Amino acid sequence: MLSVENLHIRFRTGDGMVHAVNDVSFEVGAGRQIAVVGESGSGKSQIALAIMGLLAKNAEVEGRIMWNGQDLLAASNREMNRIRAREIGIVFQDPMSSLNPYMTIERQLTEIVEYHEGLSRRDARARALQVMDAVRISDAKARLRAYPHEFSGGMRQRIVIAMALMCQPKLILADEPTTALDVTVQAQIMRLLADVQRDLGTSVVLITHDLGVVAGFCEEVVVLYGGRIMEEAETIALFDRPTHPYTRGLLSAVPNIKDPSDALTAIPGSPPSQHRFPQACPFAPRCVDAVDVCRDTLPALRQGRACLRPVEELT
Repeated sequence: MLSVENLHIRFRTGDGMVHAVNDVSFEVGAGRQIAVVGESGSGKSQIALAIMGLLAKNAEVEGRIMWNGQDLLAASNREMNRIRAREIGIVFQDPMSSLNPYMTIERQLTEIVEYHEGLSRRDARARALQVMDAVRISDAKARLRAYPHEFSGGMRQRIVIAMALMCQPKLILADEPTTALDVTVQAQIMRLLADVQRDLGTSVVLITHDLGVVAGFCEEVVVLYGGRIMEEAETIALFDRPTHPYTRGLLSAVPNIKDPSDALTAIPGSPPSQHRFPQACPFAPRCVDAVDVCRDTLPALRQGRACLRPVEELT
């Protein structure tokens, strides 16, 4: 359904070129749930914006993003306006800033299907009520007349998910949908996404920095660092036997509910500057398993991992 092929994203800035995404490739099949995981600045959100055709004007993009046989990077604005919401929906990271504070929830929901499907205001309102029920917003008729500031953080997130579902797209890009929510609401939102995916057969790309969030939801995981894929694997396999030092570091930072006394292990150092294209493994300066060759050679992604060290030699 979706194929990202050798994607490069660069930004021209006053301080020089920023290489945000470097040679990233992955696929999303129909009805699949894929997680794209990594620290802030690893390029996760830029991939989602590239798929939607919403990158900043100073962006330079190479590669292909194939959607049902069409290259989205070569699509016109008119074609992208047809695809957005109707075929690919997006849940933005911050619901408060992605919702219009001057418009009622009803108008923000109904204008989507009025524009993309030509529905009347009455039919669009009926669709909005149906979708609000699907995302479990109680007393939907009364809440349609409310404004975003009248909702809690968790309810605003449900509204943003409802907006993404209004046209029943085939793919949803969920960019950090649980950010700034407490763990109870996080679990509710993830269950909601799982129910939506199951009931509608929608494919989901979940973008997050938290491996714990994807454990019970996604079937595959793509791990990014410094704009490159470090590891990709089935979720169960990745949690059971991670093969890249960075993935192991991320998993070590997830609290162990079975052993609360187990100390969390922080990854030393800071993410790399992306003002120059990496000539060696971007994780080498922070990697406890790095050797001299790691600091001189850029590893290719082979058999689901981009690491020069054999798995059996890692600590």
